[in-house]
Amino acid sequence: MKNLFIILLMFSGLWQMQSQDRDHSHREKIKELKTAFFTQELNLDKQKAQKFWPVYNEYESNLHELRKREHRDLPNLECISEDDAEEMLEEYVTIEKQDYVLKQKLFKDLKEIMSAQEIIKLHKLEDEFHKKLIKEYRSRKDRENQEEE
Repeated sequence: MKNLFIILLMFSGLWQMQSQDRDHSHREKIKELKTAFFTQELNLDKQKAQKFWPVYNEYESNLHELRKREHRDLPNLECISEDDAEEMLEEYVTIEKQDYVLKQKLFKDLKEIMSAQEIIKLHKLEDEFHKKLIKEYRSRKDRENQEEE
């Protein structure tokens, strides 16, 4: 519990950064927090961590590329043709299929390193970590809004 509190304090410190370097710094800081959180919660020893992190980092990198494709700037939706919209839908389906294949590969690769139960725990931890980030972000925005008033 004490370690979790320390991690939450680190989250709050994360949001205090400013400047244009902030986006890159945020990503790096989030990655550090995630690494610490997963290592602790999965009880990864040094040997297992050395095998786990390259596999997981490759997955995350590939997933990030998919998300960039999925969230590219959309044109004004009232101005796109039906054919363009159809193309976009096909791209979304392709991205979803690739997402599935990535997850399938991750699970297969992780089964060489850890048990199925640990992989399920990792999946749960990903959700928990994401929720904590969202909660911290909202809390930060609320504090900023209160300070402006």
